[in-house]
Amino acid sequence: MPLGLIALALGGFGIGLTEFVIAGLLSSVADDMDVSVPTAGYLISGYALAVVFGALALTPVVNRWNPKRALQVLMVLFTVGNVVSALAPGYAALLGGRVLAALAHGAFFGIGAVLAASLVGPEKKAGAISIMFGGLTIATVLGVPLGTVIGQQWGWRATFAVIAVVGVLALAGITALVPTAVTRAARPGLRSELAAFRNRQVWYSLLMTVLVFGGMFGAFMYIEPLLTRVTGYSDSAIPWLLILFGAGLFAGNLLGGRWADRDLTRTLVTLTLALGVVLVAFALLTDNKLASAALLLAMGFFGFGATPGLQMRVLDYAATAPTMASSANIAAFNVGNFLGVWLSGSAIAAGFGWVSPLWVGAGFAFTGLAVLIAATRDRRPLRNAEVRSADEFVAS
Repeated sequence: MPLGLIALALGGFGIGLTEFVIAGLLSSVADDMDVSVPTAGYLISGYALAVVFGALALTPVVNRWNPKRALQVLMVLFTVGNVVSALAPGYAALLGGRVLAALAHGAFFGIGAVLAASLVGPEKKAGAISIMFGGLTIATVLGVPLGTVIGQQWGWRATFAVIAVVGVLALAGITALVPTAVTRAARPGLRSELAAFRNRQVWYSLLMTVLVFGGMFGAFMYIEPLLTRVTGYSDSAIPWLLILFGAGLFAGNLLGGRWADRDLTRTLVTLTLALGVVLVAFALLTDNKLASAALLLAMGFFGFGATPGLQMRVLDYAATAPTMASSANIAAFNVGNFLGVWLSGSAIAAGFGWVSPLWVGAGFAFTGLAVLIAATRDRRPLRNAEVRSADEFVAS
C-alpha cells in the first residue's frame, strides 16, 4: 500500500472528527456560549452547508495548483479553522471557525480521491479511495467517542485543540509521504471541468449519492431516541451501539471498495437494495433489542459500503473533470444528509413517531436503486470525446 494513502486517511480522520464530534458536545457548548441547544445545532447544519459551498466554489480555485500543494493548503485551512474554534470567545466566532474548517472538507476529499486513485493501478482505484475514506469511518468508530470524552473531561475547547494537532500531523504526512512526481499530470481548465457535467451519467451518480446517504443518515441522526424510547435500551448503552454502527461503516467501506473494483454496477445495486431492505426490517423489528443491534450494524455496513463505488462512478463518467466532479459528489453527500435529516425530522414532527425516519430512509434507498437502474438502462451513447476521456482515465 502506498504510504501516501496513510497521510490522506489521516486527513480524512481529522475532517470526519471535526464534522461529527460536535454532536456529543452540543450541551456543553450551548451552556458555555449561553445559547439554546437548537441554536448550538447550527454548528452542525452550518458545517454541512459550508461543505457544499466549499466543494463547489473552492475546488475550481485550488484545482489549478499541483494536487499535493492544494491538499497542503486545504489542511492548513482546516487546522486554522479548528484553532479558531478552540479559542473562540463567543458563539459567532465558533461558528466562523466551523465554517472555515468545513470549506476545506469537500475540496480535500475531492482532490484526495483523485490523487488516491492515481497512486495505484487501475484495478485497485476504488480500494485506494476506500482507504482514504477509511479515515472518516475510523473517526466515527473511535474518534467521536474519544473526542466526546476529552470534551467531558477537559472542556469542549480541548477537543478542537486535539483536532488541530491531528491537522498538523496530516499536513506533515502529506508533505512527507505523498510523492510529488505522481501529481504533475496536466489538469483541465475550469471550462473543461464544467463541461463534464453535460454528461447525464454524472448527474445520475450525484443523485444516487444524495439518495443513498440521505437514506442512511436521515435514519441514523434520530437513532438515539428510537433505541431508547421504542427499543428500550438504556442511555448508557447508546455509546456502545454507536460504536457498533461505526464498526459497520468501517467494514462496509473497506469491503465495498474491493467489491466495486471487481464489478462497480453490481456492487452498487446489491448494496443499495440491501440498505433499503435493512431499513424496512429495522422499522418492523424495533421492539427487539438483539435484532435492532444487528440491523444497526447492517445499516452502517451497507450504507457506507456504497461510498467508494459512488465516488468511483463519478470519476469514471467525469473523466474530463475528475476533481470537480469528485468534490461535487462530496457536496452531494452533505445535501443528502441535510435532506434526509430534514424529512425525517418533519415526519417525527407530523406525528408519525420515532420509527418514521427508518421508513423515510428506506424510501430514499429504494428511490436511489431506481435511479441506478435507470442510469444502467440509459444506453444512449456518450459523445466521442467523453468516451475517449473515460477510457483514458480508467487506463491511467
